[in-house]
This record gives sequence, structure tokens and C-alpha cells, in this order.
Amino acid sequence: SPIWKMVKEALKVGGITAMKDPTRGGLAAVLNEWSSKNNLCIVIEEEKIPMREEVISASEMLGIDPYTVANEGKAIMAVEPEKAEEVLKAIRSTKLGKNAEIIGEVVNNEKYKGKVILKTVVGGERILEAPIGDPIPRVC
Repeated sequence: SPIWKMVKEALKVGGITAMKDPTRGGLAAVLNEWSSKNNLCIVIEEEKIPMREEVISASEMLGIDPYTVANEGKAIMAVEPEKAEEVLKAIRSTKLGKNAEIIGEVVNNEKYKGKVILKTVVGGERILEAPIGDPIPRVC
């Protein structure tokens, strides 16, 4: 797998508590699975999510949420806070990890346990829902 070198470097550092490939359902599916299964509130920042302009434009044109689209060749990781920067540095040292970012954190929020909150670039917040169905069928 092309991402194995990146994953291997992250694992060497340690502190990874969860990792998942967002191929089916994208970022929204992964984070909602983690938050609901563990009864956690995950808060992510839209401006920190690495996303190419082409993806944003195509998503807007097609009327789909880019956070729910299949995302092959990526890995979403949950990392202990004290190891996060070191893991990020290790990932960025690889070719495929150069655009990696820390996009959010788990917070103590009773009201939104089991939910993912997206802080938008304009300063608002919204619940990032899990995808319903598959917005774009997978072609193999």
C-alpha cells in the first residue's frame, strides 16, 4: 500500500489510539464511528483539514459534501495529545504525508457526546453527520 511508509513512521513514534482508512464514507464516516462507539465529542476545524481546491470546487458543483466522499490513500489517526506533534512530524517526513495536519481533538462536552462538531472557517459550528448511503458509487 502506498501509505504504509507513512503509517509505519507514525507507529514508530507511538501514541496512536485508533487509525482508519476513510475510503468508504470519508472523514465524516470515520469520525462519527469513533465518536458514537466511544461516546465522545470530537471537534474538528475546517480550516485545518487539508483539501485541494479542485475537490472543493467539484464537490460544490456536484452538490456533495466533501467530508462524506470516499478518500482513498489516506489514513485518519487518533493520537494521544502528548504525542500528536511528534507523530505529525514523522508523517510529514514521508512523501505522502507532507500535507498532514492535526485537525481536531476529543473534548469533554456532555451535550454533544457521540457527535462530531465542525468549526467552520467563518466562525460557526455544525454537527458533521455520518453519511447516509454512498453519495458516489465506487467504481473498481
